[in-house]
Amino acid sequence: MLNALPDIRGYEGTMQASRETYLRIAGLEKRFGDTRVYNALTLDIMRGEVVSIFGPNGCGKSTLIGILSGIIEADGGSVSYGGKTLRDTRIGYVFQNYREALFPWMSARQNIHYPLKIAGIPARERDERVERLISLFDVSFDLGRYPYQLSGGQQQLVSIMRALVVDPDILFLDEPFSSLDYEMTLFVREQLQKALHLTNMTTILVSHDLEEAVYLADRVILLSRNPSRVVDIVPVPLAWPRQPEVVASEQFVALRARTLETFRKELRN
Repeated sequence: MLNALPDIRGYEGTMQASRETYLRIAGLEKRFGDTRVYNALTLDIMRGEVVSIFGPNGCGKSTLIGILSGIIEADGGSVSYGGKTLRDTRIGYVFQNYREALFPWMSARQNIHYPLKIAGIPARERDERVERLISLFDVSFDLGRYPYQLSGGQQQLVSIMRALVVDPDILFLDEPFSSLDYEMTLFVREQLQKALHLTNMTTILVSHDLEEAVYLADRVILLSRNPSRVVDIVPVPLAWPRQPEVVASEQFVALRARTLETFRKELRN
């Protein structure tokens, strides 16, 4: 169950990821026809860590979280979550296209309630969980409205809340800002980083936007062209919470430059 959450305002520091390995990917194999996407990919992710996956188009970023979340079947290798299998792990998933992810015949509030209702959670507990999330995200718009009555940023925020309401062990974000304008991206980023920080949620973010990949992560995992392999892991030791202005800081620029240099090398290969 979600616990009562403290206020993030005024908090400074770094994300408190555990040194304990939570997600262990070993020898992952995946092929689509004649294309080998992964050939013995191996990677460890720490508990409570926010990791961005970045790399050239077609390198299998979305395929990776599809496999990890059980949407796509791997051809080989193993994945464990704190020593558990996927079957025993609660997954939260936020899709890129929020317009197709929400049920249009349900209100925003009903969409958030839905996974709890399917799980058989009593109505009173469902209400308590949703109210905690509303407080956490400082939601000021009317959740009684239907998705088509909400802005793109509001719809994506509802999608994120629906993914978090089940209190997942791990959260997958598949390019969650790609369909939003910059103003809405800033708004949703701020709300998301607050939620991840306070819940200490292990999170994997797939992004094609380098600034976004660095901004939200504790580490950026850089993948190569197919067959994909990890070519670099860039730690991001920036203080939390991160404000939009941090992208102009010397430290952020240096991190982005390192990541971009590796990315360009892969494009030339």
